[in-house]
Amino acid sequence: MPRIPLARAALAGLGTLAVLAATVQPAGAAPRTDRSEGPVAHAFSSAAAEYGVPRDLLIALGYSETHLDGHHGLPSQAGGYGVMHLVSNPDQHTLELASRLTGDTARELRTDTAANIRGGAAVLRSYADHAGLSQAERRDTDTWYPLLARYGGATDPATAKLYADTVYTFLAQGVTARAEGGERLTLPAREVAPERGSLAPAAQSPDYPSALWVPANAANYAVGRTAAISKVVIHVTQGSYAGTISWFQNPSAQVSAHYVVRSSDGQITQTVREKDTAWHARSGNASGIGIEHEGYIDDPSWFTDAMYRSSAALTASLCARYGIPKDRAHIVGHSEVPGNDHTDPGPNWNWTYYMQLVGGSTGGGEVQLSFPSYDTLRSGSTGAQVSAAQSLLNAQGFDAGTVDGSFGTKTASAATAFQKARGLSADGVVGARTWTALLSAGTTPALSQGSTGAAVQRLQRALTAALGRTVTADGDFGPGTQQAVRDYQTSRSLGVDGQVGPATWGALQAGR
Repeated sequence: MPRIPLARAALAGLGTLAVLAATVQPAGAAPRTDRSEGPVAHAFSSAAAEYGVPRDLLIALGYSETHLDGHHGLPSQAGGYGVMHLVSNPDQHTLELASRLTGDTARELRTDTAANIRGGAAVLRSYADHAGLSQAERRDTDTWYPLLARYGGATDPATAKLYADTVYTFLAQGVTARAEGGERLTLPAREVAPERGSLAPAAQSPDYPSALWVPANAANYAVGRTAAISKVVIHVTQGSYAGTISWFQNPSAQVSAHYVVRSSDGQITQTVREKDTAWHARSGNASGIGIEHEGYIDDPSWFTDAMYRSSAALTASLCARYGIPKDRAHIVGHSEVPGNDHTDPGPNWNWTYYMQLVGGSTGGGEVQLSFPSYDTLRSGSTGAQVSAAQSLLNAQGFDAGTVDGSFGTKTASAATAFQKARGLSADGVVGARTWTALLSAGTTPALSQGSTGAAVQRLQRALTAALGRTVTADGDFGPGTQQAVRDYQTSRSLGVDGQVGPATWGALQAGR
């Protein structure tokens, strides 16, 4: 097959699916097994060897898409699955292409990490074959730039460039990440000089000069506004930065936001003019400016200091230009806008720090979740613990209304609905069991002595409620937390090892 110019091949449509499936040529020899590798690292090595795609490139791509988290087979906002974000939506079909190339079923590609990584490698190799890359060229990581741009699914050159640039940034900087099961992967920094071809950079934002401008499709927002701008709405993308921008360009998306912020460095792209109405928050669309933040609500690793600072500077600018008060009544999360069924930005978003960076008041936003003990709450209760319960219920998608510290009928209804969903006594009273289930809700990573972070803090709060004694919620799994875990496991007739796995998380989230 004659070699096709790379820049043209990168942005070709996906209508050549059958041709690509026929031309991909995996290596014949089975790769050697490196017994020192964990299962995810081995899956990358195996896929790289089988399809002749540089291993480091595959890892950087997977990290840029998902931080190597397959999210249990659940789709991203754009319909992407698994570590390699294989997509199935009306305009992009890399999941189906991977199935044709590998012989794996769509279900296997969605839910099995090794199959998903192999599928991503197969898709990239098919693009390389279609572009006419020789074996020597495939070994050169820098030649894959336009093929990565194509993998991202964007038809707009500026968006495609954003996607590929992110992958090469991680190649240049190196990556240390926790994959599924706690496996640690390290990608050393390397020199890169990608062959960008004719891919054009994005233009400058018309409203916020330090941002880029990549407009959303006109089918995904409304021209003009029916109300004055009075609030900023904080979102989390449930997908990657460039993938989200590309999704906003897809006319079938029926969704958009004014700005998108990248996790790694805080880069901002504007997709809808501020004078126009983006579709991001239902009842908040007419009066709100929506800011999407790259990442997933259940993974705090996406919420970097660079992202917080860049987004806060944008929000401060918006507040100054539109006279929006810098408080938590006017700078709100998606979940706090009336009539919404979303939970972002979720419990891992640091509102206190964000509002400090904005230069405003944390009043109403600094919801205290850690207490030395948890009181029984019912209709008529008031105070900080009621605010905590309301915030936790809202974060789990049970509408407790405004976080105001007053336990009214809406909070009682939300608590009852949560209890029914968890198989608890549905009386609308937040006692020890409901507190335990609420405080532990979220992801269930394996934890043991030495673990740190937000998941440990959730564990410590839940143990405080379950055991009826204070377990310091400092996010550091030390000897005291280990003993509390052992005591909990003993009292609940679980296997006693001082480590938190599926059984212990399951008991906590069931309110036992």
